[in-house]
Amino acid sequence: MKFFRTRGAALALASALAAALLTGCAAAVVGGAVGTGALLMTADRRSAETQDADQAIEAGAREVVAQALAGRGHVNVASYYRKALITGEVPSVQDRQLMETRVRALPGVQGVVNELAVMPESSAFQRSNDAFITSKVRGRLVGTNGVPSASIKVLTERGTTYLMGRLTATEMALATDAARQTEGVQRVVRVIDLIVDPAVGNGAAASSGAAVPAPAQDAAVGVQTHPVTQPAIVNAPQPIQVQTLPPAR
Repeated sequence: MKFFRTRGAALALASALAAALLTGCAAAVVGGAVGTGALLMTADRRSAETQDADQAIEAGAREVVAQALAGRGHVNVASYYRKALITGEVPSVQDRQLMETRVRALPGVQGVVNELAVMPESSAFQRSNDAFITSKVRGRLVGTNGVPSASIKVLTERGTTYLMGRLTATEMALATDAARQTEGVQRVVRVIDLIVDPAVGNGAAASSGAAVPAPAQDAAVGVQTHPVTQPAIVNAPQPIQVQTLPPAR
């Protein structure tokens, strides 16, 4: 009987740690037990209001997908800091544009990155493999010093891993390296708003004569933005830095 209790506890521990990785949270086990309050998770930089807004956008997008495509294609919409990333596959260019238009019209959306591919739907095996790659990338982020893993949204589509968040340049570089070195990652796309690093951010402002406010979590204050090369989001109120990188070899 003791063996079964021990084995059950081990399974519960493994499940809890896996769940922590899949939600993008850094976790530590306290006292070797898993239960209420046993997992310590790093804080999400988003305010509660922003988290609610992102959840509302994703929920609205699910309804839009169901209504607009009526079962055609495979579409995922992820929102982070009110920026919507559309991934998956649709049967036509018209469907691709339709999804972008509908998602952009959702309340609260401040920018859209349309990564939809016009092609047949990915297989169940491909999606399962993508989920596994995502879990491995999240695990690497959790284990990388200097990376605010709980403040980065990770998803993978057909071997391309997307990193979403609001990071300093140093954090972004560390997170990118971690993702690129993960087995199975074929490409890394960063959908990142750069924020001022308190340690180095004031230097650039001093040289230009501009005042740099203190870093902010959700407000535009203190956020460095860069022009976006994708026409789909160039007119967003707060442009997003989108970069595509190959995996590390």
